[in-house]
Amino acid sequence: MSKLFSRIAGFFSNRTFVGVDRAGNRYFTRKEEIDGILKEKRWVEFKGEQDPTSISVEWICWLNGQRKIAPTPEEMMELEARRERVRLNVALLKKEEEERKAREGSKKAVNSGKVGGPDLKSFIRQFPSASEGHKVERESDERLKETREEKEKPFAESSEPTGSGASYKPGTWQPPS
Repeated sequence: MSKLFSRIAGFFSNRTFVGVDRAGNRYFTRKEEIDGILKEKRWVEFKGEQDPTSISVEWICWLNGQRKIAPTPEEMMELEARRERVRLNVALLKKEEEERKAREGSKKAVNSGKVGGPDLKSFIRQFPSASEGHKVERESDERLKETREEKEKPFAESSEPTGSGASYKPGTWQPPS
């Protein structure tokens, strides 16, 4: 019982404040000896409702021990600025892509007078028709017979080592000359 009480008391007294994130979540750590091994425990105290999605990737990595040092406010500001630049670039690229597709789509409609859709004729040409199918089947049957005949032929005697087990003697094989 005293162990449990000391552990609970240690939980509140030995903790070290590490940092706070943008959402107001506070991060703590403490050193704890378990079975003679000193281990570091890390945890978060949420501000308001416990929403794990409010934790940034950098803090998750620190909580899981993938980072040794907690993220600094300067680092978090730089990363947030970088993420915002990436979001803006993605939005710009999407807009350019939509404009390009609109231009290409209008060119197709003007040139051919048709709505751009799949070209089914070229797709169907990939497959043999019924009369061509028999020809393809005969050719594949002939190839199968040829491969079977090749497999059944006896192999010529080779100077390469074959087998292992009882006949294997280390260092006796020499490459063919």
